[in-house]
Amino acid sequence: MPDSQPHNATANSRSVQRIRHEARMRLLTVKRVTRITPRMVRVTLTGDLAGFKSAAADDHMKLFFPAPGSTQPILPKGPPGSHVVAEGPIPIARDYTPRRYDPVTNELDIEFVLHNDGPATSWATQVQPGQTLGVGGPRGSFVVNGAFDWQLFIADETGLPAIARRLLELPASTNAFVIAEVEDASDEQLFQSPAKVNVTWIYRNGRAAGSAELLQQAVSKLTLPAGEGYTWIACESNVARSLRNYLLHERGFDKQWVKAAGYWKLGTAASHDKHED
Repeated sequence: MPDSQPHNATANSRSVQRIRHEARMRLLTVKRVTRITPRMVRVTLTGDLAGFKSAAADDHMKLFFPAPGSTQPILPKGPPGSHVVAEGPIPIARDYTPRRYDPVTNELDIEFVLHNDGPATSWATQVQPGQTLGVGGPRGSFVVNGAFDWQLFIADETGLPAIARRLLELPASTNAFVIAEVEDASDEQLFQSPAKVNVTWIYRNGRAAGSAELLQQAVSKLTLPAGEGYTWIACESNVARSLRNYLLHERGFDKQWVKAAGYWKLGTAASHDKHED
């Protein structure tokens, strides 16, 4: 059974809650493939999703992909949550966000950025209905409770699925600000949200991804409303750390309400870093 543990309760009932979920491995089937933008594809999975839990927009699952030349993913054979095998081929795994889960239709959406020649991009580029994918987790959720005067989301393409889900879940009373770095205007998305959302798109236009310059410039020009806010950052690991440090030390943000993660790292495969003190 899932259990939860509250942390950092504040006078106005804002708090952080870490929720643990049962570790479970699933072999799911592709039901539908939808191209969101030229460089992002949504894969809708179905199958054994009973008991699937995802309580936060930035939850992470392990996806297990087929080896080159194979159609079946290599799944771990160890205990639940271990993601290792005692012998045989090593599972090919990457971390991804559950974009949408619908228990009524028994569907799970995952969105893939087509940005390199790694196993996830190679699979998502050719995926068709009927193919299979291994899914493990999420093993836990990091839930922020309570109302904020504003919320700020900063990301490159890799963080857009989590931002899209979070915006959809916000109440209408929220002021939300998004700063998103993408390759060009064709990568823009129309976010659905009951909240009041202001989006700033930043284009690399051929520049290499993984530099802090463009996001840093946009963040430095941003004017936010008065009051207390929550900030979420997801992009290249060193960029995420740099932006977090800027907001804490130059803008005076409260560190308990700034969450930063490296969804990828230059020169490193399968990286996911959390930046905390």
